[in-house]
Formats: sequence, C-alpha cells, structure tokens
Amino acid sequence: MLTSRVPAAVDGLLAVLRAAPGLADVTVVDGPPALNLTDRRLLFVGWQPGGETAVSLAQTFNGAGARTRDETFQIAGYIEVRAGDKDMQARRREVFAILGEIETALRATTEAPEAPTLGGAVLWAHLTAGDLSQAQAEGSIAGLAFTVTCQARI
Repeated sequence: MLTSRVPAAVDGLLAVLRAAPGLADVTVVDGPPALNLTDRRLLFVGWQPGGETAVSLAQTFNGAGARTRDETFQIAGYIEVRAGDKDMQARRREVFAILGEIETALRATTEAPEAPTLGGAVLWAHLTAGDLSQAQAEGSIAGLAFTVTCQARI
C-alpha cells in the first residue's frame, strides 16, 4: 500500500529541474553536497545549510470512511552562486534569477503539462518560501534556501 508520495515527488522535482532549459548551466544535486564541489552555480533538492530535514510532511484523512488521505509536504532546497570577485549585487541577482527559473519550471506549459504535478506524483507543487543569505569569503557568495510545497492524495 502506498503510504507517501514524497519519494516520487522528490524524484519528479529533480527530473523537472534537470530538464528545465533555463537551468542548463546549473548543477542540480540530489540531497546534501558532496565534498569538493567546485561548481559555481548549484541547486540542491532535499537539503538546506544547517537544516536536518529534507522533507517535512503531514497527512490527514480525506473524508469520512478513511479511504484516502491527503498529504501536504515541503521539500527543502538551496541555491548557491559564487564568484571570485566582491560583486554581491551580481550574486544576489543571479541567485534570484535561478529561483525564477525554478518557478518557471514548475508551471504547466505545452512542452511540460505535467510540471506542476511533478510528473503525476502530486496534485500540485509550487514555491512557497525563501531565505537569502550572503557572504564574502574569497569572493562573493549568495545563497537562497527555498521551499517547494506539495499537495498529494494517497
């Protein structure tokens, strides 16, 4: 018996993001970072710095009779861009441009009608939160922790 749509939704989100033309030059990572990542434009699915939770979920019965359940969950994500210069404005604009590409990738289009459902894994998915961080350390770094909230029926 199916107990959660979380695994299929995370896989679907990764597939949608990896197929998005606007994210072709961004490295999409499943889960936490590995050591020695040298890419300057990274997008993590199921991980945020300092966070222990990849996905947070809650379920309730859909209605009387307890035949189906509604599941709501939030998938953690993080975007990081870095460069060797001190141009924080450029990093900030770049990280929000990537966030915009994520939002675009989650919208239904003629080419990707199933994008908001993450390939049929959920009823819908959308961006719902974000937190910007910035640092100067051997160059400029901007990070944006974001949340994709999903609604599913199981």
